[in-house]
Amino acid sequence: MTKVRHILGISGGKDSAALAIYMKKNYPGLKIEYYNADTGCELSDTMDLLEKLKSFLGGIKILRAAKDSPENIPFVHFLKAQGGFLPSPNARWCTKKMKLEPFEEYVGNDYAISYVGIRGDEDRDGYISSKPNIQAVFPFRKNIWSLDVINLVLGNGSIQKMMEIVRGIDNAFETKESFLEVLEQPLTKAFYYSKKLNALLDIDTRLFNHAVFEFLKTTDYPVGKLEEFPLIDNTDVLVKEDVFKLLEDNGVGVPAYYKEIPFEVDGMTGTYCRSRSGCYFCFYQQKIEWIWLYEQHRELFEKAMEFEKDGYTWNQGESLAELIRPERIRQIKLDVIKRQQENAKMGKGSSLVDILAGDDVLCTNCFI
Repeated sequence: MTKVRHILGISGGKDSAALAIYMKKNYPGLKIEYYNADTGCELSDTMDLLEKLKSFLGGIKILRAAKDSPENIPFVHFLKAQGGFLPSPNARWCTKKMKLEPFEEYVGNDYAISYVGIRGDEDRDGYISSKPNIQAVFPFRKNIWSLDVINLVLGNGSIQKMMEIVRGIDNAFETKESFLEVLEQPLTKAFYYSKKLNALLDIDTRLFNHAVFEFLKTTDYPVGKLEEFPLIDNTDVLVKEDVFKLLEDNGVGVPAYYKEIPFEVDGMTGTYCRSRSGCYFCFYQQKIEWIWLYEQHRELFEKAMEFEKDGYTWNQGESLAELIRPERIRQIKLDVIKRQQENAKMGKGSSLVDILAGDDVLCTNCFI
Protein backbone atom coordinates (compact mmCIF):
# COMPACT_ATOMS: atom_id res chain seq x y z
CA MET A 1 0.00 0.00 0.00
CA THR A 2 1.34 3.45 -0.96
CA LYS A 3 2.09 5.70 1.99
CA VAL A 4 0.05 8.91 2.03
CA ARG A 5 0.73 11.64 4.59
CA HIS A 6 -2.04 13.75 6.09
CA ILE A 7 -0.84 17.32 6.72
CA LEU A 8 -2.57 20.39 8.13
CA GLY A 9 -1.02 23.85 8.15
CA ILE A 10 -1.88 26.14 11.05
CA SER A 11 -1.42 29.81 10.22
CA GLY A 12 -2.33 31.13 13.65
CA GLY A 13 -5.72 32.33 12.43
CA LYS A 14 -9.14 31.18 13.53
CA ASP A 15 -10.02 28.98 10.56
CA SER A 16 -6.92 26.79 10.42
CA ALA A 17 -6.93 26.51 14.22
CA ALA A 18 -10.57 25.41 14.21
CA LEU A 19 -9.90 22.94 11.40
CA ALA A 20 -7.09 21.35 13.41
CA ILE A 21 -9.45 20.92 16.37
CA TYR A 22 -12.23 19.62 14.12
CA MET A 23 -10.00 17.01 12.46
CA LYS A 24 -8.48 15.90 15.77
CA LYS A 25 -11.93 15.37 17.31
CA ASN A 26 -13.80 13.95 14.32
CA TYR A 27 -11.13 11.90 12.56
CA PRO A 28 -8.87 10.52 15.32
CA GLY A 29 -7.95 7.60 13.08
CA LEU A 30 -6.12 9.88 10.65
CA LYS A 31 -2.50 10.39 11.60
CA ILE A 32 -2.35 14.10 10.88
CA GLU A 33 0.88 16.10 10.92
CA TYR A 34 0.22 19.65 12.13
CA TYR A 35 2.69 22.35 11.13
CA ASN A 36 3.22 26.09 11.19
CA ALA A 37 5.40 28.07 8.79
CA ASP A 38 7.12 30.63 11.02
CA THR A 39 8.02 33.92 9.35
CA GLY A 40 9.46 35.53 12.46
CA CYS A 41 6.98 38.39 11.98
CA GLU A 42 3.89 37.19 13.79
CA LEU A 43 1.92 38.95 16.50
CA SER A 44 2.37 37.68 20.06
CA ASP A 45 -1.35 36.80 19.96
CA THR A 46 -0.63 34.37 17.15
CA MET A 47 2.14 32.69 19.10
CA ASP A 48 -0.14 32.42 22.14
CA LEU A 49 -2.72 30.61 20.03
CA LEU A 50 -0.11 28.21 18.70
CA GLU A 51 1.00 27.36 22.23
CA LYS A 52 -2.58 26.53 23.24
CA LEU A 53 -3.04 24.41 20.13
CA LYS A 54 0.19 22.51 20.80
CA SER A 55 -1.28 21.28 24.06
CA PHE A 56 -4.58 20.31 22.46
CA LEU A 57 -3.06 18.61 19.41
CA GLY A 58 -0.05 17.04 21.05
CA GLY A 59 2.49 19.04 19.06
CA ILE A 60 2.99 21.27 16.03
CA LYS A 61 5.96 21.03 13.66
CA ILE A 62 7.54 24.46 13.13
CA LEU A 63 8.87 25.10 9.62
CA ARG A 64 11.26 27.99 9.18
CA ALA A 65 12.76 29.23 5.94
CA ALA A 66 16.38 30.39 5.55
CA LYS A 67 17.49 28.41 8.60
CA ASP A 68 21.19 28.86 7.79
CA SER A 69 20.99 32.60 7.23
CA PRO A 70 22.91 35.00 9.50
CA GLU A 71 19.62 36.91 9.77
CA ASN A 72 17.50 35.58 12.61
CA ILE A 73 14.26 36.69 10.94
CA PRO A 74 13.42 34.91 7.67
CA PHE A 75 11.61 37.94 6.25
CA VAL A 76 14.70 40.14 6.68
CA HIS A 77 16.82 37.53 4.91
CA PHE A 78 14.54 37.46 1.86
CA LEU A 79 13.95 41.22 1.88
CA LYS A 80 17.69 41.74 1.48
CA ALA A 81 17.78 39.11 -1.27
CA GLN A 82 15.03 41.08 -3.03
CA GLY A 83 17.06 44.29 -2.84
CA GLY A 84 14.63 45.90 -0.40
CA PHE A 85 11.66 45.38 -2.73
CA LEU A 86 8.65 44.92 -0.44
CA PRO A 87 6.13 42.17 -1.21
CA SER A 88 2.78 43.24 -2.65
CA PRO A 89 -0.35 41.66 -4.15
CA ASN A 90 1.44 41.62 -7.49
CA ALA A 91 4.75 40.30 -6.12
CA ARG A 92 4.03 37.91 -3.26
CA TRP A 93 7.53 36.63 -2.83
CA CYS A 94 6.96 36.44 0.93
CA THR A 95 4.34 33.72 0.47
CA LYS A 96 6.50 31.76 -1.93
CA LYS A 97 9.69 31.95 0.09
CA MET A 98 8.39 31.71 3.65
CA LYS A 99 5.27 29.55 3.27
CA LEU A 100 5.12 27.47 0.11
CA GLU A 101 8.73 26.47 -0.33
CA PRO A 102 9.21 25.32 3.31
CA PHE A 103 5.92 23.39 3.08
CA GLU A 104 6.81 21.67 -0.17
CA GLU A 105 10.30 20.91 1.12
CA TYR A 106 8.72 19.37 4.23
CA VAL A 107 6.50 17.13 2.11
CA GLY A 108 9.27 16.24 -0.32
CA ASN A 109 8.22 13.63 -2.87
CA ASP A 110 5.79 11.87 -0.54
CA TYR A 111 2.14 11.61 -1.44
CA ALA A 112 0.32 14.05 0.84
CA ILE A 113 -3.17 15.37 1.49
CA SER A 114 -3.16 18.97 2.69
CA TYR A 115 -6.24 19.93 4.73
CA VAL A 116 -7.22 23.57 4.28
CA GLY A 117 -9.62 25.58 6.47
CA ILE A 118 -11.61 27.54 3.90
CA ARG A 119 -15.11 27.81 5.36
CA GLY A 120 -18.45 26.95 3.84
CA ASP A 121 -19.49 30.62 3.79
CA GLU A 122 -16.44 31.74 1.80
CA ASP A 123 -16.47 32.11 -1.96
CA ARG A 124 -12.86 31.50 -2.84
CA ASP A 125 -10.67 28.68 -4.05
CA GLY A 126 -7.81 27.28 -2.08
CA TYR A 127 -4.20 26.39 -2.50
CA ILE A 128 -3.42 23.92 -5.29
CA SER A 129 0.18 22.80 -5.25
CA SER A 130 2.21 22.80 -8.43
CA LYS A 131 3.55 19.46 -7.20
CA PRO A 132 1.27 16.58 -8.26
CA ASN A 133 2.06 14.60 -5.10
CA ILE A 134 0.23 17.15 -2.90
CA GLN A 135 -3.58 17.33 -2.96
CA ALA A 136 -5.66 19.91 -1.11
CA VAL A 137 -8.94 18.96 0.61
CA PHE A 138 -11.43 21.36 2.25
CA PRO A 139 -13.35 19.69 5.11
CA PHE A 140 -15.42 22.77 6.06
CA ARG A 141 -17.03 23.14 2.63
CA LYS A 142 -19.92 21.29 1.05
CA ASN A 143 -17.54 20.60 -1.81
CA ILE A 144 -14.40 19.16 -0.23
CA TRP A 145 -12.52 18.83 -3.53
CA SER A 146 -10.17 21.29 -5.20
CA LEU A 147 -10.93 22.98 -8.49
CA ASP A 148 -8.59 20.77 -10.52
CA VAL A 149 -10.36 17.64 -9.28
CA ILE A 150 -13.78 19.08 -10.10
CA ASN A 151 -12.63 20.04 -13.59
CA LEU A 152 -11.38 16.48 -14.09
CA VAL A 153 -14.37 14.50 -12.84
CA LEU A 154 -17.08 16.76 -14.29
CA GLY A 155 -15.47 17.36 -17.67
CA ASN A 156 -17.53 16.11 -20.62
CA GLY A 157 -14.85 13.53 -21.36
CA SER A 158 -15.43 11.93 -17.95
CA ILE A 159 -19.24 11.61 -18.08
CA GLN A 160 -19.39 7.95 -19.09
CA LYS A 161 -16.68 6.94 -16.64
CA MET A 162 -18.42 8.74 -13.77
CA MET A 163 -21.78 7.20 -14.69
CA GLU A 164 -20.28 3.71 -14.65
CA ILE A 165 -18.76 4.43 -11.24
CA VAL A 166 -22.06 5.69 -9.82
CA ARG A 167 -23.97 2.68 -11.18
CA GLY A 168 -21.48 0.40 -9.44
CA ILE A 169 -21.79 2.11 -6.06
CA ASP A 170 -23.83 0.52 -3.25
CA ASN A 171 -27.56 0.68 -3.97
CA ALA A 172 -28.10 2.02 -0.44
CA PHE A 173 -27.95 5.43 -2.11
CA GLU A 174 -31.60 5.96 -3.03
CA THR A 175 -30.75 9.12 -4.96
CA LYS A 176 -28.79 7.35 -7.71
CA GLU A 177 -31.35 7.72 -10.50
CA SER A 178 -31.87 11.46 -10.09
CA PHE A 179 -28.11 11.84 -9.58
CA LEU A 180 -27.42 10.03 -12.87
CA GLU A 181 -29.90 12.23 -14.73
CA VAL A 182 -27.88 15.31 -13.81
CA LEU A 183 -24.52 13.60 -14.25
CA GLU A 184 -25.20 12.63 -17.87
CA GLN A 185 -25.99 16.20 -18.89
CA PRO A 186 -22.99 17.68 -20.75
CA LEU A 187 -21.48 20.97 -19.77
CA THR A 188 -22.63 23.96 -21.81
CA LYS A 189 -22.44 27.73 -21.51
CA ALA A 190 -25.72 27.60 -19.59
CA PHE A 191 -24.87 24.46 -17.60
CA TYR A 192 -21.32 25.20 -16.48
CA TYR A 193 -19.04 23.46 -13.95
CA SER A 194 -20.26 25.13 -10.77
CA LYS A 195 -23.91 24.76 -11.73
CA LYS A 196 -23.52 21.05 -12.38
CA LEU A 197 -21.43 20.61 -9.24
CA ASN A 198 -24.01 22.32 -7.03
CA ALA A 199 -26.86 20.34 -8.60
CA LEU A 200 -25.10 17.05 -7.82
CA LEU A 201 -24.18 18.12 -4.29
CA ASP A 202 -27.76 19.19 -3.63
CA ILE A 203 -29.00 15.74 -4.65
CA ASP A 204 -26.50 13.76 -2.55
CA THR A 205 -23.19 15.05 -1.25
CA ARG A 206 -22.11 11.63 0.01
CA LEU A 207 -22.83 9.92 -3.31
CA PHE A 208 -20.86 12.60 -5.15
CA ASN A 209 -17.89 12.17 -2.78
CA HIS A 210 -17.97 8.37 -3.10
CA ALA A 211 -17.99 8.67 -6.88
CA VAL A 212 -15.09 11.15 -6.90
CA PHE A 213 -13.11 8.88 -4.55
CA GLU A 214 -13.57 5.90 -6.89
CA PHE A 215 -12.61 8.06 -9.86
CA LEU A 216 -9.44 9.26 -8.13
CA LYS A 217 -8.38 5.65 -7.59
CA THR A 218 -7.77 5.53 -11.35
CA THR A 219 -5.47 8.58 -11.17
CA ASP A 220 -2.22 9.50 -9.45
CA TYR A 221 -3.92 11.84 -6.95
CA PRO A 222 -2.89 11.13 -3.32
CA VAL A 223 -6.49 10.54 -2.14
CA GLY A 224 -6.76 7.82 -4.77
CA LYS A 225 -3.87 5.94 -3.14
CA LEU A 226 -5.93 5.39 0.02
CA GLU A 227 -7.94 2.24 0.70
CA GLU A 228 -10.54 4.36 2.48
CA PHE A 229 -11.09 8.07 3.07
CA PRO A 230 -13.55 8.92 5.86
CA LEU A 231 -14.20 12.46 4.65
CA ILE A 232 -16.29 11.17 1.74
CA ASP A 233 -19.10 10.61 4.26
CA ASN A 234 -18.76 14.09 5.72
CA THR A 235 -21.73 16.38 5.12
CA ASP A 236 -20.78 19.12 7.60
CA VAL A 237 -20.61 22.69 6.35
CA LEU A 238 -18.96 25.04 8.84
CA VAL A 239 -19.28 28.82 8.76
CA LYS A 240 -17.69 31.62 10.78
CA GLU A 241 -19.94 31.17 13.82
CA ASP A 242 -19.09 27.45 13.93
CA VAL A 243 -15.39 28.25 13.83
CA PHE A 244 -15.61 30.61 16.81
CA LYS A 245 -17.67 28.05 18.73
CA LEU A 246 -15.14 25.29 18.07
CA LEU A 247 -12.33 27.43 19.44
CA GLU A 248 -14.26 28.51 22.54
CA ASP A 249 -15.79 25.11 23.35
CA ASN A 250 -12.44 23.34 23.24
CA GLY A 251 -10.55 25.72 25.52
CA VAL A 252 -8.32 27.22 22.85
CA GLY A 253 -10.19 30.48 22.51
CA VAL A 254 -10.37 33.00 19.71
CA PRO A 255 -7.09 34.80 18.88
CA ALA A 256 -6.91 38.01 20.91
CA TYR A 257 -6.42 40.21 17.85
CA TYR A 258 -10.03 39.51 16.82
CA LYS A 259 -11.29 41.31 19.93
CA GLU A 260 -13.11 44.51 18.96
CA ILE A 261 -11.63 47.60 20.63
CA PRO A 262 -13.74 50.78 20.80
CA PHE A 263 -12.47 54.14 19.54
CA GLU A 264 -14.08 57.59 19.43
CA VAL A 265 -13.96 60.26 16.74
CA ASP A 266 -15.96 63.51 16.75
CA GLY A 267 -18.21 62.17 19.49
CA MET A 268 -18.98 58.99 17.55
CA THR A 269 -17.85 55.50 18.53
CA GLY A 270 -16.59 52.68 16.34
CA THR A 271 -14.59 49.52 16.90
CA TYR A 272 -11.55 48.00 15.29
CA CYS A 273 -9.40 44.89 15.50
CA ARG A 274 -7.33 42.75 13.16
CA SER A 275 -9.38 40.66 10.77
CA ARG A 276 -6.85 37.98 9.87
CA SER A 277 -3.67 36.25 10.94
CA GLY A 278 -0.38 36.61 9.10
CA CYS A 279 2.61 38.90 9.40
CA TYR A 280 2.00 42.11 11.33
CA PHE A 281 2.85 44.12 8.21
CA CYS A 282 0.66 42.09 5.81
CA PHE A 283 0.02 44.25 2.75
CA TYR A 284 -3.50 42.82 2.46
CA GLN A 285 -4.66 44.43 5.68
CA GLN A 286 -6.99 47.41 5.40
CA LYS A 287 -6.04 50.96 6.35
CA ILE A 288 -8.02 50.72 9.61
CA GLU A 289 -6.02 47.62 10.53
CA TRP A 290 -2.81 49.58 10.05
CA ILE A 291 -4.26 52.19 12.43
CA TRP A 292 -5.10 49.38 14.88
CA LEU A 293 -1.48 48.22 14.66
CA TYR A 294 -0.21 51.77 15.18
CA GLU A 295 -2.33 52.34 18.28
CA GLN A 296 -2.20 48.86 19.81
CA HIS A 297 1.29 47.65 18.82
CA ARG A 298 3.29 50.83 18.22
CA GLU A 299 6.65 49.05 18.22
CA LEU A 300 5.58 46.71 15.41
CA PHE A 301 4.17 49.57 13.37
CA GLU A 302 7.49 51.38 13.70
CA LYS A 303 9.32 48.25 12.54
CA ALA A 304 7.04 48.12 9.51
CA MET A 305 7.87 51.78 8.81
CA GLU A 306 11.58 50.98 8.85
CA PHE A 307 11.09 48.55 5.94
CA GLU A 308 9.73 51.39 3.76
CA LYS A 309 12.84 52.61 1.95
CA ASP A 310 13.79 53.85 -1.50
CA GLY A 311 10.17 54.52 -2.47
CA TYR A 312 8.91 51.04 -1.51
CA THR A 313 5.76 51.31 0.62
CA TRP A 314 3.34 48.75 2.04
CA ASN A 315 0.34 50.62 0.63
CA GLN A 316 0.29 51.78 -2.94
CA GLY A 317 0.52 55.55 -3.12
CA GLU A 318 0.70 56.14 0.63
CA SER A 319 3.52 55.60 3.11
CA LEU A 320 2.89 54.59 6.71
CA ALA A 321 4.18 57.98 7.83
CA GLU A 322 1.45 59.62 5.75
CA LEU A 323 -1.14 57.14 6.99
CA ILE A 324 -0.72 58.15 10.64
CA ARG A 325 -1.13 61.89 10.20
CA PRO A 326 -3.88 62.94 12.65
CA GLU A 327 -6.33 64.08 9.98
CA ARG A 328 -5.77 60.88 7.96
CA ILE A 329 -6.39 58.70 11.03
CA ARG A 330 -9.53 60.67 11.74
CA GLN A 331 -10.85 60.15 8.20
CA ILE A 332 -10.09 56.42 8.16
CA LYS A 333 -11.90 55.96 11.47
CA LEU A 334 -14.88 58.02 10.32
CA ASP A 335 -15.16 55.86 7.20
CA VAL A 336 -15.25 52.73 9.37
CA ILE A 337 -17.86 54.23 11.71
CA LYS A 338 -20.03 55.08 8.72
CA ARG A 339 -19.82 51.52 7.37
CA GLN A 340 -20.52 50.05 10.80
CA GLN A 341 -23.57 52.28 11.19
CA GLU A 342 -24.84 51.33 7.73
CA ASN A 343 -24.44 47.62 8.52
CA ALA A 344 -26.27 48.06 11.81
CA LYS A 345 -29.21 49.76 10.05
CA MET A 346 -29.47 46.87 7.61
CA GLY A 347 -29.38 44.33 10.44
CA LYS A 348 -25.94 43.07 9.45
CA GLY A 349 -22.94 42.50 11.68
CA SER A 350 -21.20 45.75 12.48
CA SER A 351 -17.86 44.49 13.78
CA LEU A 352 -14.76 45.22 11.73
CA VAL A 353 -14.51 41.54 10.76
CA ASP A 354 -18.08 41.72 9.46
CA ILE A 355 -17.68 44.88 7.40
CA LEU A 356 -14.39 43.70 5.92
CA ALA A 357 -15.85 40.33 4.94
CA GLY A 358 -16.63 41.58 1.45
CA ASP A 359 -13.13 43.03 1.15
CA ASP A 360 -11.43 39.82 2.17
CA VAL A 361 -9.14 39.60 -0.82
CA LEU A 362 -6.02 37.82 0.29
CA CYS A 363 -3.49 35.26 -0.69
CA THR A 364 -4.95 31.93 0.35
CA ASN A 365 -1.50 30.39 0.24
CA CYS A 366 -0.60 32.33 3.39
CA PHE A 367 -3.14 30.21 5.22
CA ILE A 368 -2.36 26.70 4.07
